[in-house]
Amino acid sequence: MGQSEAEIKHHKIFNKAYDFTKADEIKEMGLYPYFKPLQATDGNTVQIDGREVIMAGSNNYLGLTNDPRTIKAAQDVLKVYGTGCTGSRYLNGTLDLHLELEEKLAKFMGKESCVLFSTGYQTNEGSIQTIAGRNDLIFSDRDNHACIVVGTQASNAKTIRYRHNDIEHLRSLMAKSDPDAGKIIVTDGVFSMSGVIAKVPELVKVAKEFGAGLYLDDAHAIGVIGEGGRGSASVFDLTDEVDLISGTFSKSFASLGGFLVGDREIIEYIRHHSPAHIFSASMPPANVATVLKSLEILQEEPWRLKRLEEISDYMRTELKNLGFNVWSSQTPIIPVVIGDMFDCFRFWKDLFEAGVYSNAVVPPAVPQGQALLRTSYMATHTDEQLDRILEAFRKVGIKHGIIDNNGS
Repeated sequence: MGQSEAEIKHHKIFNKAYDFTKADEIKEMGLYPYFKPLQATDGNTVQIDGREVIMAGSNNYLGLTNDPRTIKAAQDVLKVYGTGCTGSRYLNGTLDLHLELEEKLAKFMGKESCVLFSTGYQTNEGSIQTIAGRNDLIFSDRDNHACIVVGTQASNAKTIRYRHNDIEHLRSLMAKSDPDAGKIIVTDGVFSMSGVIAKVPELVKVAKEFGAGLYLDDAHAIGVIGEGGRGSASVFDLTDEVDLISGTFSKSFASLGGFLVGDREIIEYIRHHSPAHIFSASMPPANVATVLKSLEILQEEPWRLKRLEEISDYMRTELKNLGFNVWSSQTPIIPVVIGDMFDCFRFWKDLFEAGVYSNAVVPPAVPQGQALLRTSYMATHTDEQLDRILEAFRKVGIKHGIIDNNGS
């Protein structure tokens, strides 16, 4: 029997792809805000579509991606090691640079040991699924990053999700759970959409109460908050009370990759059992050298953390004063809630036309009716650039009826 024209065109398995038209529809409306190619960047500003705009949506918190010292560090090692490792850490892909970085990160974070991964995403996905196995329980915040969610799904453990930052809900769920099961609480240290810091002191108490491990994903916290930039647990002087802390290099460390720190035995187990570590090519030498230099700069130039905090406080206060809803942000991640998805796209476009680049975030990444522009700031933003961002938000906010002429 012959196939129909539709069947010849594609198989049933691909129907979902051919039926996906939303992106094309938004593009036709001229409102598509994603995958915008950067033609050049100096960190604070970027060239897009031949225009220079202020970058207010980057995770380059310390402003090191274009620092001459990080660039030189990357260039120098290329002459020694080449461009890649061509293998996994487990086999032929370990460099002395990898070991140096692991040792320095463990010391910096105040933990016994460290293991590197090729991306921040792989760090959480690969570590969680390895440490939590059959008959174990994972307690995961509902607002956790996708890589944590995937890690829980890939594990053989049962995952129980608790309401965002709701410690009493977490406690009630743990109280109902099997007392003999292995347990671990996993949460973002700083939540990537809201900029809210996890309630680490309360999490430590609950973990102790029920004999559970505690795992913090500090992708948006290390190199951003805490003593010397050591992350969310450090804010509360509780680093010793947290079992595992993960971080990423694609933000404050101006590179690509990720890491996990903790007790030596736990890290060695993950090093030898995590598929994401064993079966992925290792971080290229230029990436490792960039992180090493960034870590050095972070420790030698504490002004960057102080400036970043000052900028965050200023922008949060001024956006609130204009009348915008910024949720309860506590960090350089400052959401500006717009509401409807298409209103958010229109606001994004007008903001871009006004010379400011931000990130449009829509459901399911945020709740329905809570579409927002995710702004984030760098230690190297100038006062003039910050005020230009605020003025653009003011004008576009008034135009779209999000705020009034007098602010709040």
